[in-house]
Amino acid sequence: MTKPVVAIVGRPNVGKSTIFNRIVGERVSIVEDIPGITRDRIYSAADWLTHEFNIIDTGGIELSDEPFLEEIKQQAEIAMDEADVIIFLVNGREGITAADEHVAKILYRTKKPVVLAVNKIDNPDMRGLLYDFYSLGMGEPFPISGSHGLGLGDLLDEVAKSFKDIEDIEYGEEVIKFSLIGRPNVGKSSLINAFLGQERVIVSEIAGTTRDAIDTEYSFDGQEYVMIDTAGMRKKGKVYESTEKYSVLRALKAIERSDVVLVVLNAEEGIQEQDKKIAGYAHEAGKGVIIVVNKWDAIEKDEKTMNVMTRKIREHFLFLDYAPIVFVSAKTKQRVHSLLPVVNQVSENHALRVQSSILNEIIEDSIARHPAPTDKGKKLRIYYTTQVAIKPPTFVVFVNEPDMMHFSYERFLENRIREAFDFEGTPIRIITRART
Repeated sequence: MTKPVVAIVGRPNVGKSTIFNRIVGERVSIVEDIPGITRDRIYSAADWLTHEFNIIDTGGIELSDEPFLEEIKQQAEIAMDEADVIIFLVNGREGITAADEHVAKILYRTKKPVVLAVNKIDNPDMRGLLYDFYSLGMGEPFPISGSHGLGLGDLLDEVAKSFKDIEDIEYGEEVIKFSLIGRPNVGKSSLINAFLGQERVIVSEIAGTTRDAIDTEYSFDGQEYVMIDTAGMRKKGKVYESTEKYSVLRALKAIERSDVVLVVLNAEEGIQEQDKKIAGYAHEAGKGVIIVVNKWDAIEKDEKTMNVMTRKIREHFLFLDYAPIVFVSAKTKQRVHSLLPVVNQVSENHALRVQSSILNEIIEDSIARHPAPTDKGKKLRIYYTTQVAIKPPTFVVFVNEPDMMHFSYERFLENRIREAFDFEGTPIRIITRART
């Protein structure tokens, strides 16, 4: 299920980044007492009680000709368009300003749930400052203090009330959902058209033509698929059209809804740092991953070219050593037909569940070959291993001392599990717990 999206919106210097960091639980957003310091939106996953959601920190909106303010206004409007729920943040100490009223007018047009939060209410004696904010027409104002973390629970309770009204596209369990992610102009839309054999998705040589995530239902050889195309993700700081700036969020939402993610690379341009960051989103989300090298027809090749490229990919994508690599050309449709069988296999591996008895035989044999580590005369003892989840396959290892499970030995156990079972294309998660 797609996580709801919450955007924090307001004029500059009302404390949006501080509130964002409080909700996320770490210092992700830059905080500085200068209006307009947050010049780009920052995205993060967050949770409150039983609710998981994505949250956006936006630049402020102000009636001024100061540098960046028009761009910040565009970013905030885009974020409001993307959000399911909006937190409208104001400064309680300064009262209502013309800029606050301007933001309120923009928010009236969204027709989305808006929760008014009055920041910098640091103690109960300041609650009298709330009354003026009723005139904004945004309902009850919630007093909070970003610097002290006060009132955030009540605010998030109110925000979460709107989550139940968010509709999500649901498909049957038998449908394989896969998305294509990558930098702009690597050929994601062209690959979908090559699958379908028709121009179902607009294809253009202009980077970033795809503005939205597009679901395309497709059936082949008795298997139902949903292909999710996404806007290309650009490196932060690069000057580009403002409507592309939320492509990262769109891609993250597409990844969440996918069983398998195709990380598309451009063979002509080679591997770039942004490719690794993009692939990292899919890996961290625990999705099945296939690395697709597109535009392979444009490369001058000999009998060693594919092996050289494979070696480079493995060196640059060490965290995706489990992902199969497929070389294709959307333009000539070379090897495109080979992608769907790989998607099928990775999807099956992603949902694979193994028998506990066989699993423990493999672990016991592994320990016999390579004994568990010792520390100051104390030895790590592994009692039992069981699979507790799929998508991705997740295993719990019960031991005497969890702190003694070194990451290198955990990696050894993962490799042994991969040798025994077919988990190609899917990450594996191992959790170490003390036996009680």
